[in-house]
Amino acid sequence: MELDVALLSRLQFAFTVSFHIIFPSITIGLATLIAIWEGLWLKTHNPYYLQLAKFWIKPFAITFGMGVVSGIVLSYEFGTNFSKFSEITGAVLGPLMAYEVLTAFFMEAGFLGVMLFGWQRVGRKLHFFSTVVVMVGTWFSAFWIIAANSWMQTPAGYKIIEGRFEVESWMAVIFNPSMPYRLTHMVMASLITATFVVAGVSAYYLLKKKNIPLAKKGLSMCMWFALVLTPLQAWVGDLHGLTVKEYQPTKLAAMEGIWPAEEENVPLLLFALPNMETESNDYEVGIPGLGSLILTHSWDGAVEGLKAVPPEDRPNVPLVFWSFRVMVGIGVGMIGIALLALLLRRKDRLFENKPFLALVTLFTPTGVIAVLAGWYVVEVGRQPWIVYNLVRTADIVSPLPAERVLFTFIMFVIIYTLLLGVYLYFMRKLIKKGPPNMDELERQMIGMNAPGYALAWVKNLNSDQSGRQQGDK
Repeated sequence: MELDVALLSRLQFAFTVSFHIIFPSITIGLATLIAIWEGLWLKTHNPYYLQLAKFWIKPFAITFGMGVVSGIVLSYEFGTNFSKFSEITGAVLGPLMAYEVLTAFFMEAGFLGVMLFGWQRVGRKLHFFSTVVVMVGTWFSAFWIIAANSWMQTPAGYKIIEGRFEVESWMAVIFNPSMPYRLTHMVMASLITATFVVAGVSAYYLLKKKNIPLAKKGLSMCMWFALVLTPLQAWVGDLHGLTVKEYQPTKLAAMEGIWPAEEENVPLLLFALPNMETESNDYEVGIPGLGSLILTHSWDGAVEGLKAVPPEDRPNVPLVFWSFRVMVGIGVGMIGIALLALLLRRKDRLFENKPFLALVTLFTPTGVIAVLAGWYVVEVGRQPWIVYNLVRTADIVSPLPAERVLFTFIMFVIIYTLLLGVYLYFMRKLIKKGPPNMDELERQMIGMNAPGYALAWVKNLNSDQSGRQQGDK
């Protein structure tokens, strides 16, 4: 059987980018949570906020490192597997990637050391400033990456000279039609992902009756965050869907399983098996008209379908269709958990209801799964175009021997599987070990030449303890 080098290159890149995206989707949100906890500690002097920040900073560091290592590979793959892509779009996408390195990566790398190791070495304001800079750096990184990817989805601000893209307007390139919605959607997805990771670990501790004060604080805060973020994410997703309808109607048709060239009174399909051979759906179960209402805000609104374009211009419909439903299904589940948490909070049962705690624990990895599913919708739904309606993916693949691409693909699968195993092993080890208790933190800080708030906190603890002893006497 003859191997398809284009398919193998695409599968290799899909695998490596799927592996990579796991880690930024956690670090963006986790950096934000750590900054919030440290800020609350400075404001309230509640030691449990400090304990949360110091505990989660280690998983953040491991996850950040994995993201950096796996992300470097992607830039090399552009040159090795898709060399013509750089020739055609380099004038547009090259500077955007450079801006990501200059503004975001340097911010994170420059202050990450202070954030991780400066607890007893710098003042409290400088340490908090470093944490905030790292947080903002993760946001900037997402900004430039999403700007570049969104331009590939909805290209703007360009002109084509001798088959190559040139920039006419950088503002139009960066703030292309889909970029604001996709950036907001992705950053919020990262915040929700980290929120449910922290909530899941906190619920696990409560089930095991370990680290109870810290777990209660972490679960309570995360459920408040989820109550705000998850419905807001659904609203942003709806706005993003309307943008897709306008600029990428074929992708939207694949997401919703719409086959006719134009269809009115579109149902919202709850279940279907899209069949690309018969150009129809098998075993449809849907709600009549609800699809039109969501997509056009009218019960009988017309939506363009897959048959409006030739078969060779359509994406893999089943993969896009079901990836979209996985993402939406997880989102609905998260909204349900947030509402259930509110109900239990009012009954003063948030920390004692074991079925709820077990459910939250099971939802720990679902944010990552939803991000991956959404990424598949975005990237597979754009196919067969690498730059939508302008450049086909098959036309920019490097002329490599298929056997060589297959070999590197297999090696990536093996090595990345081992790396993921090592990552999960250390994350599990950190979670099982748990956070340092207050006495341990106190012993660590006593006697150190710490100009920051850590030493001041220990002195306050000692003063309080001496006051209690005198009172007892």
